Amino acid sequence: MSDDALPEPDRIEGAPHPRETAQLFGQSRAEADFLEAYNTSRLHSGWLITGPRGVGKATLAWKLATFLLAKQADGGMFRDAPPAATSLAISPENPDARLVQSGAHPRLIVIRRPYNYDTKKLRQEITVDAVRGLKDFFHMSAADGGRRVVIVDAADEMNRNAANAILKELEEPPANTTIMLITHQPSRLLPTIRSRCRELRCATLGTDDLTAALQQAGIDAPNAEGLATLAGGSAGDAVRLLRHDGLQLYGELIHMFDGLPNANRTAVLRLAESCAARGADTRYGLTLDLIDQFIARAARTGLFGVPSMQAAPNEARLLARLSPNDHAARAWAQLQQDLTGRVRHGRAVNLDPASLILDMIFKIEHVARSVAAK
Repeated sequence: MSDDALPEPDRIEGAPHPRETAQLFGQSRAEADFLEAYNTSRLHSGWLITGPRGVGKATLAWKLATFLLAKQADGGMFRDAPPAATSLAISPENPDARLVQSGAHPRLIVIRRPYNYDTKKLRQEITVDAVRGLKDFFHMSAADGGRRVVIVDAADEMNRNAANAILKELEEPPANTTIMLITHQPSRLLPTIRSRCRELRCATLGTDDLTAALQQAGIDAPNAEGLATLAGGSAGDAVRLLRHDGLQLYGELIHMFDGLPNANRTAVLRLAESCAARGADTRYGLTLDLIDQFIARAARTGLFGVPSMQAAPNEARLLARLSPNDHAARAWAQLQQDLTGRVRHGRAVNLDPASLILDMIFKIEHVARSVAAK
């Protein structure tokens, strides 16, 4: 397999790669924070780009990389007083921007999970060999004289040796070098890595920004309110839901649970069998995630009241009935915690999907029954 045909771990299936995304939505605060640092000559060598999955962190990193590479590192003819930058926007016709778009910029390197040619799959972690390549990159790009940029996507996936190798580069970064670490869970990184970086926090997307991001990617978004609710403000999760009929599946769950504490048996068996069918891994995983979301929304309803936005028709009425008070909220929260462990164990030992789904629904019925009896 040629390098051009290799799968990209930083691409969401069904959506353009972040480097190809024309406009970033919903992250104006992070953009402004970076521009303030740039304009005041307080540009850190290390940056943590944090936030939930799918909200635009990688797109922001590529925008920042293009911006930095297109600007003269020494300020050019405005060496003493460069004009303040008010936007990250760079013309797509800019030579550096075109090189970034093609994936061939000599002063940009992306570190991500490598491809295993033996297993024909992406590795599960970023290995130290991928980071060691930085030495050659810094040496080869030094003669160019311009700024160099490193993107690590995602830093959470580095193994310990890779993390230690990145730490060494952050401790003694080469001149005119910016290292950007994209991370979904910064707490998983070494404290010494976090302490050597400035954070840019990306927020979840509101309904309008999420819809605009999907439209830009050429994806139609029916039921924008329900999609935004289930996706949790993540464009990446929204794409996954749309590609695999997640909105319809959640609606089926709500219909199935409408009779709780006695779920619709026909629907329950149909759901369990569909998750156990050959090639149903994606549906199985999505079903587990959506059941978890339902339970979490039930717990929040008991504490904060009925949600302002429904993820499916009749959901608000059902949640209000199942979780009317804080006692019910605690019961649903405990169930979510218990089921998280059972799902993790069940998937680790390859438990039959139908059995795991049935077990989860029986436990949901038990909690619904105990709440109704109070």
